[in-house]
Amino acid sequence: MRALLLAVAIAALCAAQPTQPFSHRVHLGLKLECAACHPGAAESRSLDDNLLPKREVCLGCHKTAVIGAPPPTKLARFNHHQHLKLGNTAPVIAAAIDHKTYLAPPGTEMRSALDTQNACLACHRGLESSDKAETGGLRLMADCLVCHTQIDPPDSCELCHANVAALKPASHTPDFLDTHTSGKLALDKATCAVCHGRHFRCLGCH
Repeated sequence: MRALLLAVAIAALCAAQPTQPFSHRVHLGLKLECAACHPGAAESRSLDDNLLPKREVCLGCHKTAVIGAPPPTKLARFNHHQHLKLGNTAPVIAAAIDHKTYLAPPGTEMRSALDTQNACLACHRGLESSDKAETGGLRLMADCLVCHTQIDPPDSCELCHANVAALKPASHTPDFLDTHTSGKLALDKATCAVCHGRHFRCLGCH
């Protein structure tokens, strides 16, 4: 009976109009493995690799397929192969949250999302409910910093980011050096830790 229901669901998915936005929620709901559509991820060692599905993969189920461009990223280098060899890192990120060493306010939804057996969803969270390919599942910098703990801006930034990447948050306006000490900006220091570390001091920048 379950096989019949799955076949019906796949048939309905395949009959979908090509103008509909791509939905990870629908595809993951069919119990498809991430590697079925992204077979190159396991061996990818460079951000230059296009890990979007090839058109012929989509045509295995769909009559037509329009593949867009990879989403933009502020990273300069990343190695999927090396990270996937570690297995499921969700418990590691979850432990950082539980021990209050995670360098960003995680929120309750993020913590529950880490109770997953899917190694990809450890970093690409939210895909189970995402109906827009361009907005779902982008990893957070605080995830990376659970293991990559060297934080010494601006020098450590270039370990992962290009030196021309726009990394400053919107609050860092040209007069930020003067206004951030005034007490009028109501800065949340917990959000500063992602770039500056939990134990940053004024003299670290000045």
